[in-house]
Amino acid sequence: MARKFFIGGNWKCNGTTEEVKKIVTTLNEAEVPSEDVVEVVVSPPFVFLNFVKSLLRADFHVAAQNCWVRKGGAFTGEISAEMLVNLSIPWVIIGHSERRALLNESNEFVGDKVAYALSQGLKVIACIGETLEERESGSTMAVVAAQTKAIAEKVTNWDRVVLAYEPVWAIGTGKVATPAQAQDVHCDLRKWLRENVSADVAESTRIIYGGSVNGANCKELAVQPDVDGFLVGGASLKPEFVDIIKSATEKKN
Repeated sequence: MARKFFIGGNWKCNGTTEEVKKIVTTLNEAEVPSEDVVEVVVSPPFVFLNFVKSLLRADFHVAAQNCWVRKGGAFTGEISAEMLVNLSIPWVIIGHSERRALLNESNEFVGDKVAYALSQGLKVIACIGETLEERESGSTMAVVAAQTKAIAEKVTNWDRVVLAYEPVWAIGTGKVATPAQAQDVHCDLRKWLRENVSADVAESTRIIYGGSVNGANCKELAVQPDVDGFLVGGASLKPEFVDIIKSATEKKN
């Protein structure tokens, strides 16, 4: 079964109204492969979600960068899954390494958040990845398997889950996992899904790569058999994001 290439743009905590308009204009004017070749989702900060959604071309979709672990209520500063559904925001990013590290989100907490978001009808980009220290000590697979296990224990239907492998040491550092390093981890993750969830889920779940992806390195990453797309950070704020979207045709070829 062919997995449709997936490109996510995580804008993180960036942007003004004018800058956001400019980014969206660039995307709206871009000539990119059709929706049957690539799925494109951009994730602006909460305050710009509706604004971006109202301006963005119909074949691109919008994601929130986070949502709360249960129904809303007395949780100051949080955004609930129900609110996102109410605004017709289809996607949410959960478990990004910046939140795991800076806000101490545990594997279990991330698993709970993924399960709750799915229960409310959202689609989820679930992030996993190891630190440099963990990679150098040879524990990459143990770390990402534990992160994936915490999600798998709470999720019964994987149809609306995209797994984003983002080695923490490559996020925003300019260091990129080599195509071979990315492929190795993606291949091992798919094997883990096959052995611990099911062969169908392993075959159909998209595993995307994130970590300093840009216009210069996207093509050689895109051709790796188990790399099903990208979650792009800094480059998603720049015109080169269009080149990254176009790399989907490498897979097609």
